[in-house]
Amino acid sequence: MAGTNAGMDNTDQDTTQDQAAMTGAEAILKVLEEEGVDVIFGYPGGAVLPIYDALFQNNSIRHVLVRHEQAAVHAAEGYARSTGKTGVVLVTSGPGATNAVTGLTDALMDSIPLVCLSGQVPTHLIGNDAFQEADTTGITRPCTKHNYLVKSGDDLCHVMREAFHVATKGRPGPVVIDLPKDVQLADVTLEEKQEEVVTARYQPVTEPDRAAVRQAAELIASAKRPVIYGGGGIINAGPAASDKLRELVAMTGYPTTLTLMGLGALPATDPNFLGMLGMHGTYEANLTMYHCDVMLNIGARFDDRVTGRTNAFSPGSTKIHIDIDPSSINKNIQVDLPIIGDAGRVMELLIEELKAMKFKPDAAALGEWWGKINSWKAINCLGFDQSGEIIKPQYAIHRLWEMTQNVDAYVTTEVGQHQMWAAQYYRFENPNRWMTSGGLGTMGYGLPAAMGVQIGNPEKLVIDIAGEASFMMNMQEMSTLKQYRLPVKMFIINNEWMGMVRQWQQLNHGSRYSESYSDSLPDFMKLAESFGLKGLCAQSVDDLDGVIEEMIAHDGPVLADIRVAKEENCFPMIPSGAAHNEMLLGPQDKAANATSEEGLALV
Repeated sequence: MAGTNAGMDNTDQDTTQDQAAMTGAEAILKVLEEEGVDVIFGYPGGAVLPIYDALFQNNSIRHVLVRHEQAAVHAAEGYARSTGKTGVVLVTSGPGATNAVTGLTDALMDSIPLVCLSGQVPTHLIGNDAFQEADTTGITRPCTKHNYLVKSGDDLCHVMREAFHVATKGRPGPVVIDLPKDVQLADVTLEEKQEEVVTARYQPVTEPDRAAVRQAAELIASAKRPVIYGGGGIINAGPAASDKLRELVAMTGYPTTLTLMGLGALPATDPNFLGMLGMHGTYEANLTMYHCDVMLNIGARFDDRVTGRTNAFSPGSTKIHIDIDPSSINKNIQVDLPIIGDAGRVMELLIEELKAMKFKPDAAALGEWWGKINSWKAINCLGFDQSGEIIKPQYAIHRLWEMTQNVDAYVTTEVGQHQMWAAQYYRFENPNRWMTSGGLGTMGYGLPAAMGVQIGNPEKLVIDIAGEASFMMNMQEMSTLKQYRLPVKMFIINNEWMGMVRQWQQLNHGSRYSESYSDSLPDFMKLAESFGLKGLCAQSVDDLDGVIEEMIAHDGPVLADIRVAKEENCFPMIPSGAAHNEMLLGPQDKAANATSEEGLALV
């Protein structure tokens, strides 16, 4: 019996080993499954063919074939931002990896969790200038949160698991794993995941210092002219963080503004919401920031497009900065009270502290403060005159918002004037519905990002609000929409100019319009039809509602060419190098309203 039992034990052991032994490529897919990955955005090439061969035999992971590697990364960004999951990209060596660099940099700037698998030449050829070889880890080191070059199959599974941990914990970001072809073909043993091993090297602080939170609560309670300033860190912290922001705003009644990346964290219809902050933010948001006495920054990094001239940024305020990334503290603006931690957790504790101290705002001071803010609101800085038959771009986006209010719509944008108009006139009620390129300002972002959003939210309405110049940078992805039957709606604000470039040339360069006019645009309706998509065009105000209605109703992808006023500028605007109280409200404005004695009286 003992001999028989011993024989059975050996057989079981051998069977277990056989089941765990596989190629590196197969092990990669097993770890992806283990991490909950169900879709990869990619483009094949020689150095990743072992992975594609393993994918051919895998039934649990979907692959979406893009038409350019930059688009693969943007699609993964859209997927990640709209679902809260990690986006996964697969590209080949050399040009495959270098084409992904723009998307990786975009994800780093906007804190998007991605894992990018890049092929590499076999280890014995690295450094020999082999065909399609590039120093991928060297190239991507400045534009990723972390990167790896896997030189042995023994390290493969651990690196894969650690990469997902690094990409998603702390401040999220992109991680590159460079995979030599021989490592993909090597025999690999898939060992059981050990969480303590995976997380050992990277343990970011998420739990804040309770004493600092208590001090923040005391400052907030004593404020006479407070403002809450939220950023993309609230979105990245998950829906619960947005819920906590809403609770905090309701509890205090304090005026609240959001950055471009934070839109949706607080409903646009919330009576305490002042609109977006910054260069093309609202008059009331910027002047509130300028004149406040206590500022609570939650998950924003004091970007230059928000602060304007830093030596004049909110000059009289006590500044509290909540951020999960210690390197963001005092990087651009010196603050009085830093708090390192997860935005949602810090707000949870802050609310607890305020309740424990039986917080009640100073009603008289807050009433006076809101009175001043409401006088700034009365300026109606986002007002526009839609007269005549020519469509104003503001009106086009405003009508798009009005006609989709009863739909749970997800919006992406390209980059330029239309992006700012979308931020101003499309009002978001929930987080994760707004996907735009903030930090890097990447033209060509919107269409592939919309593909990723649609993959992650197949039953939802997904709209890419685009400019014609930016759209053309990745318009080849209409082929991807067709192949995968993705019903993305492309809403092109077509003014025939690189609009933001033209605006800056007008305001800053004596109206010398150097290379900013597009005089050879395609017929967008025919272009859409050539890809097998539906094309629509609105040439006048009378056409607009019908085009929007038809676009929404169509069950497949639609490209809508909205012909708008050609030389409309995006206002309000803080000129480059100016302060919040030096805004331009319109083409004839010299910032007189913003710098009036009435406005400055509160300094």
